[in-house]
Amino acid sequence: MEIQISGGIVRRVRGGQNAPVNGLAIQARTVANFLPLMCQRAGVNIVHNIDANYTGIRFDTKVGPIILEMPKGDQPYRIVHEFIEPDETGRTEVEMRRFPQIYKPQGIALMTSEFLRSRGFLK
Repeated sequence: MEIQISGGIVRRVRGGQNAPVNGLAIQARTVANFLPLMCQRAGVNIVHNIDANYTGIRFDTKVGPIILEMPKGDQPYRIVHEFIEPDETGRTEVEMRRFPQIYKPQGIALMTSEFLRSRGFLK
């Protein structure tokens, strides 16, 4: 499932009708297709967050949402833990890992799933 966040409003994106067709959206869909079953069971959504200016894959884990952000330009892939409420310092996310863009979508999906599994985020 794909969702879009704009102006603080979360909307479901219907496939083909109003789904974004840009490079980041296509890249996110490609990586999501290679995720193993244990990630799909965790509740995987493709997120187009216009407010925070990212497109990524959201994993609903037992510690909260984990986002694999698609890279823009020459930046790396990022795995970010988003907080539901800001912490005492005002942070709303913590970057947990980075992957360079040298890997294929299959490799990014495998590294992401292994990172989440080995840290106990997935059941």
